[in-house]
Amino acid sequence: MCALRIFSREIIRTRSLLQKTTCQTDLLMNKSNIPVNAHRTLSTVNYDADNKIWKSPYPNIAIPDNVPFVHYLLQEFKQYGDQVAMIDAVNDKHSYTYNELIDAVTKVASALTKQGMKKGDVCVIYSPNIPEYPIIYMAVAAIGGIVSAANPVYTSEELLYQLDHSGATMLVTVPMFADKAREAAKNYGKIKQMIVFGESEGFQPFSQLMDDDRSAYTENIEIDTNNDLLALPYSSGTTGLPKGVMLSHYNIISNIEQLRQPYMMGYDNETFLGVLPFFHIYGQVVVLFTGLICGSKIVTMPKFDPQVYLNSIEKHRATMLHIIPPLVLFLTQSPEVHDIDISTVNDVFCAAAPLGKTLAEDFTVKMKCDRLRQGYGLTETSPVTHCNPKENWVISSIGVPVPNTDAKIVDVETGEKLGPNQDGELCVRGPQVMKGYLKNKEATDKTIIDGWLHTGDIARFADDGHTYIVDRLKELIKYKGFQVAPAELEDLLVKHPSIADAAVIGIPDERAGELPRAYVVLNPGQDMDPDEVASYIEQKVAPTKKLRGGVEIVSEIPKSASGKILRRFLKANYLNKV
Repeated sequence: MCALRIFSREIIRTRSLLQKTTCQTDLLMNKSNIPVNAHRTLSTVNYDADNKIWKSPYPNIAIPDNVPFVHYLLQEFKQYGDQVAMIDAVNDKHSYTYNELIDAVTKVASALTKQGMKKGDVCVIYSPNIPEYPIIYMAVAAIGGIVSAANPVYTSEELLYQLDHSGATMLVTVPMFADKAREAAKNYGKIKQMIVFGESEGFQPFSQLMDDDRSAYTENIEIDTNNDLLALPYSSGTTGLPKGVMLSHYNIISNIEQLRQPYMMGYDNETFLGVLPFFHIYGQVVVLFTGLICGSKIVTMPKFDPQVYLNSIEKHRATMLHIIPPLVLFLTQSPEVHDIDISTVNDVFCAAAPLGKTLAEDFTVKMKCDRLRQGYGLTETSPVTHCNPKENWVISSIGVPVPNTDAKIVDVETGEKLGPNQDGELCVRGPQVMKGYLKNKEATDKTIIDGWLHTGDIARFADDGHTYIVDRLKELIKYKGFQVAPAELEDLLVKHPSIADAAVIGIPDERAGELPRAYVVLNPGQDMDPDEVASYIEQKVAPTKKLRGGVEIVSEIPKSASGKILRRFLKANYLNKV
């Protein structure tokens, strides 16, 4: 994922190496620790033995076709009327009801139309989670525009790459990040509209758009829901630099429909804490839009603040938590949890990174909540392909295929389809699978073969119908659920005049999942210490991409005969030393 490959983890197969990583053993999954006494098991296993394809145990569902994304949402919003839809975690007066959301979306869409935005234009949203986030998103979509959400902690250089590659004509941000946005827009040179939530020099205040009379809003925009793009998130896929993932209206509507079923996510007028970033496909689709279409109240947090987070659970009477493993660890270990009322929380869903069975069990005891579910997906699948059902869940599995989704396991060398309890690459197909990578047919053709998306993760189907991730083919590093592409950091490293060659790997970390670690070869006669290398990278990337795993100066980078970096060799050497 890709922006989102939920719940997989790099496995080191050698037993002696596993023993050296004691803090990680609960996170590493192999044949020996797939539970034989699952918490609950499915009563139905839908396996096509002749074709070796696993299907959802639940029936296919009807997915709305030829219905644009915003029409699909706003029609549902009407039934919730004056219920609160979005509210700020700190300022209760900063909120929107469902009726107010409808009003705001139509006003902003009208204003953008008057200012020249048209179907196919790309808007980059460079903002943390705030109540207005879905408004600008839906307003752009209503015109037939394409939303490309960017990580708000990106440097101006990283933002520039996304602006340029996506062909953006519109940029939306907040005052805190206006300087970086302004610099990126200036260097890019093709932004026509610059909008800010608040006020900042050179940007149009979002409040002006909200004053529009709606006269230019129309529902008659011709949108081909199967082919016209709705979202363009950026993912590194299985390897390489970030790529634009082309998701249509139909792709995302399909995943929302798959998730909203009562046996899947089963939202029912929930209250969420919107702390998972909306720029991430998980926060965007699973939390924000699937939550809204089901009448949820979403309490937005622009960043994680422990005290605000805990207070908000109690103050807003949260009924469901969407979290990532570092939050599981925080809630399990924090003594402050004892001081708040968490009795309203009846469901917890963990995403974006692997969660160990022991930590999961400790969490359920501490939080007095016996339902902690996981799932799986990728940015390329809008994102969810597998989900632990609301009733038939297993604590350490990624669940079962969601409705209308097929899955198979193939041998990584031969491509031969494998049966139950055999390890191979997980492949999926369904209506949520992306159209492809923007401007990158080669990467698309390597990822989607004969209609099957190859995930780059090694998995196994158990006899109970559940799926388990056991290894990873991908080079992607997952730091606290965020993607870090080794190739991106390696490219920056070798641009330094003192560095001849470099390799980056992910090393295991109990709190973060993985930490980026660099191995660097210096040019002859050059002198550069590890701290200098780390500082050089820190100045050029978002905090999530810092070389927190350290830097080691080496004489050479191990490579195959074809020149491919042997990352597993580097990882094995690292683990032998710890």
